[in-house]
Amino acid sequence: YPAAECTLEDDEAWKLLVEVRLAAQCTDERVNVVVKELYKKYPTVASIAKATPEEIEAFVKPCGLGKSKSKDICACMRILHEKYNDTVPDSFEALLSLPGVGRKSANVIMLEAFNQPQGIAVDTHAKRLSNRIGLSSETDPLKIEMDLKNIIPYSYFKDVNHLFMWHGRNICTARNPKCESCP
Repeated sequence: YPAAECTLEDDEAWKLLVEVRLAAQCTDERVNVVVKELYKKYPTVASIAKATPEEIEAFVKPCGLGKSKSKDICACMRILHEKYNDTVPDSFEALLSLPGVGRKSANVIMLEAFNQPQGIAVDTHAKRLSNRIGLSSETDPLKIEMDLKNIIPYSYFKDVNHLFMWHGRNICTARNPKCESCP
C-alpha cells in the first residue's frame, strides 16, 4: 500500500493536534476542508487560545460534536500557549494531559508530529481489522493496542497505523467489505 500515509494535510504539530480532535467521528477529508477557514481566521496557537469556544464552534460544527470539540480545542490551545510557549509537548504523558487527547490521539501526534511511535493508534479501522483477522478478540481499544503491541515489532508501529487505516477505508470497510480482493 504505497499510498498508506496520514491523510490529515497539515504538518505543524499544533494544527495536527486540532485536526486529530476534529477527526473524531468525522472524515479526514472533511477536516481538511474545515480547517482551511479556521486557520485563516486563527493562524496561531495564541489566536485560538484567545478565542471563545462559541467562536471556534462556528468553524468546526461541520465536523460534528461542535460544542465539545470547540471547547477542547480552546482549552488545549490555552494550555499550549500558557504552559508550553505555543508548542506541542513531545511527551506521550504530557499529550494525554491535554483536553480531548486520549491514547489514540496521542499515538497519532507522537507518530506524525515527532516521528516517535509510542504505540498503535486504535481507531475504528484498527479495531475492526484486528477483530476480523484474528489479531485481537477484544473490544476495548487499550486492550486491542496491547494485543497488537505484543505481536507487532516496534519497527513496524509507524507503518501499521497507516496500513490499518488505508486497508480499513479501502478494502475491509465496515459495510460491504471487499473480501474477494483482500490481499
